[in-house]
Amino acid sequence: MARPPKFGTGSLSTRGRSTPMVGRSAELAALFDVVTRPPAVAFMEGEAGAGKTTLIGALATAVRGRNLWMAVGTCQPLDEPFPYGPLLDCLGRAGDRVGLPDPVTGALRGHLPELADLLPPAPPPLDRPEAERHRMFRAVCALVRALGQAVLVVEDVHWADEDTRQVLRFLLADPPPGLSLVTTYRREELPGDAPLGPVVHPPSEVATARLGLRPFEEPEVRALIEAVTGGVVSESFATAVLHETGGIPFVVAETARALRDRLVDTRIEGVAAGRVLATVDVPVLVKESVLERLHRPIEPERAVAEAAAVLGDAAPSEILAAVAGSPGVHPVVNLVRSGVLSEGPPNRYGLRHGMARRAVYAALPGPRRRELHGAAARVLADVAGWPVARLARHCAEAGMPEEWLRYSESAADAAAEAKDMSLAVDVLSQVVSDRDVPAEDMNRLATKLCGYALAGLPDADVMMRIEALQSDPRLAADVRGEVRLCFGTLLVRESMLDRGCAEITHAIELLGDQPERIASGMALLSVPYLDIATVADHRAWLLRVEDLLAHLPQRPARTAVLATVLGGQLIVGDPMIWDRITRLPAPDDIDDPAEIRHLARAHTNLADACSWTGRDRQGRTFLHTGLAMASRAGAPYVVATAEATAARLDWLAGEWSGLAERVQAQIHAYSHLPHIANELNLVIGWLAAARGDWLTAEHGFHAALDIHPTAVIPVAVAAAGGMAAMLLSRDDTAARGHAERGLALLRAKGSWAWAAEIVPQAVACYLADDETGAARQLVAEAEEELDSIDAPSARMALTVCRAQVAAAAGDHDDAEQHYRDAQLRYQELGQRYRAAQCADKAARITGADPAVFRELAVTFDALGATVDAARCRHHIRSTGTVIPSVRGRRSYGTQLSPREHDVARLLANGHTNREIAQALFISRRTVEDHVANVLRKLDAPSRHDVRL
Repeated sequence: MARPPKFGTGSLSTRGRSTPMVGRSAELAALFDVVTRPPAVAFMEGEAGAGKTTLIGALATAVRGRNLWMAVGTCQPLDEPFPYGPLLDCLGRAGDRVGLPDPVTGALRGHLPELADLLPPAPPPLDRPEAERHRMFRAVCALVRALGQAVLVVEDVHWADEDTRQVLRFLLADPPPGLSLVTTYRREELPGDAPLGPVVHPPSEVATARLGLRPFEEPEVRALIEAVTGGVVSESFATAVLHETGGIPFVVAETARALRDRLVDTRIEGVAAGRVLATVDVPVLVKESVLERLHRPIEPERAVAEAAAVLGDAAPSEILAAVAGSPGVHPVVNLVRSGVLSEGPPNRYGLRHGMARRAVYAALPGPRRRELHGAAARVLADVAGWPVARLARHCAEAGMPEEWLRYSESAADAAAEAKDMSLAVDVLSQVVSDRDVPAEDMNRLATKLCGYALAGLPDADVMMRIEALQSDPRLAADVRGEVRLCFGTLLVRESMLDRGCAEITHAIELLGDQPERIASGMALLSVPYLDIATVADHRAWLLRVEDLLAHLPQRPARTAVLATVLGGQLIVGDPMIWDRITRLPAPDDIDDPAEIRHLARAHTNLADACSWTGRDRQGRTFLHTGLAMASRAGAPYVVATAEATAARLDWLAGEWSGLAERVQAQIHAYSHLPHIANELNLVIGWLAAARGDWLTAEHGFHAALDIHPTAVIPVAVAAAGGMAAMLLSRDDTAARGHAERGLALLRAKGSWAWAAEIVPQAVACYLADDETGAARQLVAEAEEELDSIDAPSARMALTVCRAQVAAAAGDHDDAEQHYRDAQLRYQELGQRYRAAQCADKAARITGADPAVFRELAVTFDALGATVDAARCRHHIRSTGTVIPSVRGRRSYGTQLSPREHDVARLLANGHTNREIAQALFISRRTVEDHVANVLRKLDAPSRHDVRL
């Protein structure tokens, strides 16, 4: 079998546009194989825009230089096509291939003036037209035979004239030995069932291929967009484009050009990808192609296509016909046959893709569009199960305000019941923006909007609408207070603390005799981990909340307030909190969706507090329950906070496999929620530091510390501690500054329950500067502050601090004992990495046997703690002990070894050889050898081209 040359994603000029060749390698290989084994014929089927012409262009490139003459002729959609037009177009370019043609080819002299001097004299005319046609057929066959090895391509034979079809059938009945014929066509536009009329059965010696070009799937769509734009495309964005374009390569490519020209960020994840794509206009060539096809159908069919554009979603044929005012379903059938409509779910039909729907919809005159929306509203009102949100939209566009209002509220309630808070918020935010909504309805809907917004993840547009509601004259004072409370809470979530707390304080003044709402506002102001005030100030708010709680009904208002305050009390180490937690209702005892969401929030807040204070196992239990309830009731904001907590718990437990990738995706998804993104960036910093990826670690810590640096104090403190520890490990004097910054945050807040992530690092910095007195003083301060505080992690950290001070004083026995105590406690807590670190330090103090460090290196490798493992091996080498090679050690061949993978990862993140050597505790010469191997195995031209 002949093999085509390698053909990558270079651009091909096809019909005036440069289109990348993507996703058709198998089809190209099959086509190349058949045309290089003449006589041969290939029938290539594909709908409009499937990439037939692009594939033919790729074939032309593939056969170049193989002594194959190739010509392409294209049939045109003319009312009276020229007889033999595409064949004559091909043969007219064959001047350099014509040698001594058969005398019968003289019949072509009048048709091919380009070859008149090369052809024999024209024969005399014949009496009968059929004889003249037969001679014409023979002439074409004879001239093709004279060309030798030739590839003749006839594109779009669905538009071919009957004479061209007959000549092609004549050719295939006894094809010249050097001919390879390729035809392309759209099945939906064939005049019959086969591309050349009656089904053709070439002789057995003719190599035959029948290729079908199907729409792209998500991977091909993604690759094509990246080829056109030159940027990175997220899976979510590629999926959105697939949905909008139907995977048709031409539509995908034109959409990609529009994205490139508008500088759209194609890395966007989640539902935001679809929203951004919806703002991109239908590309001009796509619009022209769609509308050109609509000019062909007769009026009843065109009306059905317009109805499909207005309905948006695929619909049963009876509904399409009813909305269009068609007396039957025959127009629907005809449109499906012609490819204008396609069947989505079984027995439902719609325009081929989203871009087609938008093109047809935009072309409708205003009165016609309104008429069709009105028809849709009337028809669909009697259809059970039709999405109420769609009905609301039809009523809005048809000018039916009362029906629009009724359906919109029903749609929002249905979305909330289906746990789609985003849709519920979107629907109601549009309603409350309408100035004609009556005051009574406005007050009710504004209250609903606030409840749904707090449960979901509203975007900036929704927040602006909620802010605008505060000045709406239709709202009653208490509703205005509730709106202000909602807006203030959303501001706090986005780390706009000063403004958010001011709004909440003002809301409390407006809420009048609504103690449950007032208590909710005060509860938020009592949260201690936000940089609103000191812990003492938060306690003052908490006392006021406690007074109100006594007058609140048992549920659900009480649950809402407890959801906020209990986590706040636990995170500062309140020893009495465990009795108060029993005041929460059991998950199985509630069925109200709003209360379920509050209880989910309570459990995830408690999980977060446990993770900061050293009760990881209880935290896992709370987290599991909270996530289950959040999923049950639809609370995406609660899920977001829980995912950040889960990431930290996984880090603490040493469950690092896939963690970095998961956290990076979450950072992108929650980029509009800074306090969640900060917490996730902290995990990235911790992971990267343990793996020696200093640049990524520094970026993660700075992102957690410098973007809204005091939004969540424990996160900021931990980021400062992580930065200090990383710099200290590299003997960087800047470490102390970061440690003291974290201490300053801790002292200003007055909550030493979070000391675990900063005090050991600060003590280490003081000791590195030979300031033992400062280190002892800090330990004493922490011990005093932690008196009567229930925070196991802080107390374990104090044990580590005592070990550090003892080691610096030369009291090795005491230091070892403290490290062993801390190791045991970390093991009991399930924090494997920190337990292993304590074991490592204890072993160094006692000068343990190298075998101990080999075991520790294995432990660190299993965790993914590259730096710690490398440090252990370096220590073994420094003792003069040779690390034995494993007998029968595997050969990695062209694959990266574990050490080469470590080097490649650091290379990909921009590290120098010196930095890699420092991170992995190996010589620069060894790094150079590893780099050379990495470049060779990854086929990377330079270190800047390394990608993993």
